[in-house]
Amino acid sequence: MSSREAVTVIGLGAMGSTMARTFLDAGHPTTVWNRTPGKAAGLGAVEATSAAEAVAASRLVVISHVDYQAMFDSLADADLSGRVLVNLSSDSPARLRAASKWAEERGATLVAGGIMVPPPGIGKPGAYAFYAGPADVVAAHRETLEALGRVDHMGTDPGLAMLYYQAMLNIFWTTLISYFYSASLVGSAERLRPYAAAMLTDLTEDGSMGFLRILTAELESGEHPGAENNLHMQAVGAEHAVQAFTEAGLDVTVPGAVAELFARADAAGYGADGLSALVELVRKP
Repeated sequence: MSSREAVTVIGLGAMGSTMARTFLDAGHPTTVWNRTPGKAAGLGAVEATSAAEAVAASRLVVISHVDYQAMFDSLADADLSGRVLVNLSSDSPARLRAASKWAEERGATLVAGGIMVPPPGIGKPGAYAFYAGPADVVAAHRETLEALGRVDHMGTDPGLAMLYYQAMLNIFWTTLISYFYSASLVGSAERLRPYAAAMLTDLTEDGSMGFLRILTAELESGEHPGAENNLHMQAVGAEHAVQAFTEAGLDVTVPGAVAELFARADAAGYGADGLSALVELVRKP
């Protein structure tokens, strides 16, 4: 018999199935349940006939649904007393806080999470997830959860996991969508790719293009120096970018939104400041 902690996985989409397989590979006795039967074939896990049966099998219940409402629906009839619900589904921070109270009312503890890799990356080097909830509960199950990737506990407020998760997704989505636009503009993604890759690397380093470090310092200090590259100049340049996309017959939703943000900042009196001054409009829309 395995000495590893038993785990139940609720939800067997691409993410949940991979998590279940990863727990099994790490030696954890694993019970699974999915609202649509048949998803457990080939996993090697114990397939419960109901959510209630799945929850009863393990103290640690890992949930992978499209949102938190699915958890409310799936576990409505289950006895949650003494269970730790680790929900790695997406939703809003406010919904996670409400879910924590929902779990507490049923005798359970919610640990909210956001896993920061796609299914093929689960359990692989570099994988990690944001977690939020009682520190002692996270510590008690850290070794088991580390099968999925690094455990980053962000605090006791359950909403924190989703704040960081959504923050990172925003960077991910907007970066890659911008790449789609730019590749369409030049007509060759393969030819543009090495330049985009070099820029993304340079942005994170300490050279003259190391804007992640430079702008982080400005955001923290609240100072937005614009002597070398002010917002008014960049607002004009953003309009030129919109014109280029328009002339190419392409959609201008994203470059247009960027140009509009620059224009509003310029009109609000930040024209002589630097790029980081845009944060003032983000914080006070």
